[in-house]
Amino acid sequence: MAGLGPKLPLILGTEDGTYQLIKTYKNLVSQNFKNLLLTSPGERMMDPHFGVGIRNFLFENDSEFLYSEISSEIDIQVRKYMPFIIVTDVLFVTPEMAGFAGMDNNFLSMQIEYTIAPLNTIDNLEITVPHN
Repeated sequence: MAGLGPKLPLILGTEDGTYQLIKTYKNLVSQNFKNLLLTSPGERMMDPHFGVGIRNFLFENDSEFLYSEISSEIDIQVRKYMPFIIVTDVLFVTPEMAGFAGMDNNFLSMQIEYTIAPLNTIDNLEITVPHN
């Protein structure tokens, strides 16, 4: 079966040719969504507005306002670059929930539930950005 695109990070593979390929639309959408979340605005050539830039929020004060700001930026970017998905829930994992209360808690972790409308499929994406 032919692939829809290269699997990132690039991994040498013999089955598909030079690199391993993504073979389902669900996995392709998941990879592209993750790319949208992790890319910082200005990082992508020819489109300086592309990306949520999750890492840019890493050292902000942990608050409901921060979570609201991130959720809003995700909604804006998804509407512009991936209008075929519908974000249904964004759950943030706080340092206390992760068992890091009182310790080095410079990380950002979230679980995003979304629907791929053309496929009528629900999927989850978990993103954790460590401080190092």
